[in-house]
Amino acid sequence: MNAPIAKKIDKILEKHGDRRSDPYFWLNERENPEVLKYLEEENAYADFVMQDTLPLQEELYKEMKARYKKDDESLPYFFNEYWYIVRYEDGKEYPVFTRKFGSLDAPEEILLDVNILAEGFEYFEVGSLAVSPGNKLAGFSEDRVGRRIYTIKFKNLETGEFLPDEIENTTGKAVWANDIQHIFYIRKDKSLRAYKVYRHKLGTPTAEDVLIFHEKDDTYDVNVFKTKSLEYIFIASSSTVSDEHRFIPAENVFADWQMIQPRTEDLEYSVEHFEDDFYIITNADNATNFKLVKTKVATPGVEHWEDVIPHRENVLLEGFEIFKNYLVLEERHEGLLQIKIIDSHNNDAHFLPFSDPTYTAYIDLNLEFETQKLRYGYTSLTQPSATYEYDMSSREIILLKQQEVLGGKFAPENYISERIWATARDGKKVPMSLVYRKNTKKSPDTPLLLYGYGSYGHTVDASFSSVRLSILDRGFIYAIAHIRGGEYLGREWYEDGKMLSKKNTFYDFIDAAQFLINEKYTSAKHLYAMGGSAGGLLMGAVMNMAPELFNGIVAQVPFVDVVTTMLDEDIPLTTGEYDEWGNPNEEEYYHYMKSYSPYDNIEVKNYPNILITTGLHDSQVQYWEPAKWTAKLRELKIDNNILIFKTDMSAGHGGASGRFESLKEDALEFAFLLMIDSNDQ
Repeated sequence: MNAPIAKKIDKILEKHGDRRSDPYFWLNERENPEVLKYLEEENAYADFVMQDTLPLQEELYKEMKARYKKDDESLPYFFNEYWYIVRYEDGKEYPVFTRKFGSLDAPEEILLDVNILAEGFEYFEVGSLAVSPGNKLAGFSEDRVGRRIYTIKFKNLETGEFLPDEIENTTGKAVWANDIQHIFYIRKDKSLRAYKVYRHKLGTPTAEDVLIFHEKDDTYDVNVFKTKSLEYIFIASSSTVSDEHRFIPAENVFADWQMIQPRTEDLEYSVEHFEDDFYIITNADNATNFKLVKTKVATPGVEHWEDVIPHRENVLLEGFEIFKNYLVLEERHEGLLQIKIIDSHNNDAHFLPFSDPTYTAYIDLNLEFETQKLRYGYTSLTQPSATYEYDMSSREIILLKQQEVLGGKFAPENYISERIWATARDGKKVPMSLVYRKNTKKSPDTPLLLYGYGSYGHTVDASFSSVRLSILDRGFIYAIAHIRGGEYLGREWYEDGKMLSKKNTFYDFIDAAQFLINEKYTSAKHLYAMGGSAGGLLMGAVMNMAPELFNGIVAQVPFVDVVTTMLDEDIPLTTGEYDEWGNPNEEEYYHYMKSYSPYDNIEVKNYPNILITTGLHDSQVQYWEPAKWTAKLRELKIDNNILIFKTDMSAGHGGASGRFESLKEDALEFAFLLMIDSNDQ
């Protein structure tokens, strides 16, 4: 079976006097039967290439699925007289949301059985579930396509009946006012930007909903939330580098909205409430790594902000939790996240003890103020995810729940994790987290999968994956490159990997890969790279810059047509991301983007083996980016390596819905890696 050849239609794109030829531009015609035909042909070709791996894919899928507890349930949490539990039933794909009144021994009430709601749909996702203050009603949202456009619905929890109110085209979030009659929600514009906040009164037509806030600046998104104290409702309007918050008492939906601090360029802040004060994480006053301040509710402006935790040059403040007698901080120091406990009465401070060389720790769900118990989560590359309860007074730690890894083969002591540092071309030290079986030897013959992301300040921490065991147990080393563009080493690590410094992200990954080869962890013949979304941009860029370093690339929902996308203001995420990538309507940014955009820099040369995946309904990275990229690679590459492109015709950016369906995507990716590695033995 021959690889599909997409037809070419002349198309010239011109900007700043620069002309780009884009003969595959037509693939953005979502409703065009020829486009769908091409995607189906690529799917058929991918199936043909991978047909000999079908038994392996099935084996991988079954062993991945076997590690999951089929009838698992979440750790119960108590809120407003009820214990809430999310559970899964054996053989079913979707969660069941439940609660018990007063005691865990009380009869179970089913709030939503998503398995029933999802019947008849290829894709189904519940975006959120919010129980009303009076505990009698619930608002929930559903997406039946995978495009992250949700319909909000309501259920009477006493009768089990669904209310006639349905609100379409929302972000999926519903925030209850304390009067139990009104909810606040957000609509999306044509580019799927969250931009309008509405107030809906139950029992009235949505046409009568009141527009509360309209964000007219298309570089900003909107969020609405209620404080932990349940006393205030906030509207947050945010760009990549600026925030603005306004609030009302949750008791009075008709109150005038009061501003915390008007938007100011490069001023970021987020707000929480406790007693008479607002607590605010902010980068005000050049606090690059952020600081914690507080201010009276009555005087919220920046001129009244008082430092609680001052800015520190070598510590990134990522989050906090307020209790009546304690303040808990999430701090990142030299890449590792630490949880710091501060006694509010005497200011004594201590850290939770963590021992792995690389790990993830985080403050979990803590809904009460008047408690000395802290819930936190912990995981590492060798330790399954666990939730602990920590007594901040006695310092006693109790394990509440740990992820079970079934199948009988997993034992943490059989795996080794480590953190190493590569030197980038400009002298910066780039950390990497690695995991492998203790009997796996580091050598030029050892396969290694290097994962990276490196955008938006998002840090990919070292965490456990039961799915990953399937390649570790087959001799792979798995590594995460904590490259610039993320915040692993603080805010400057992010700033040095965005805008006109974006290429540092790609150079860091390439230099990390070269380090692994030089240190004989692996060789170019057995080195593989994986990344998704903005990490797919990373894959495309490094593949153009240094194709000789990798035997294979897996690019998941990749953002690869950077210039064309960032010039199209009708596409989701475009205008809101000028502060991340730059605005190509400005000539300097246009030419810089063009210099690294994967689609624009494909050349006539050899490329690695490549697996590309997407979803037809992807709202974050439109399917046509990887489709065009695939077509152009097929046209220009001169090697005989594998290039396959797989489109999920019923899913979006997050892949298949359901608990186990996504494992089939993992099985395909791992089978691809194992197949091409065995071909090069």
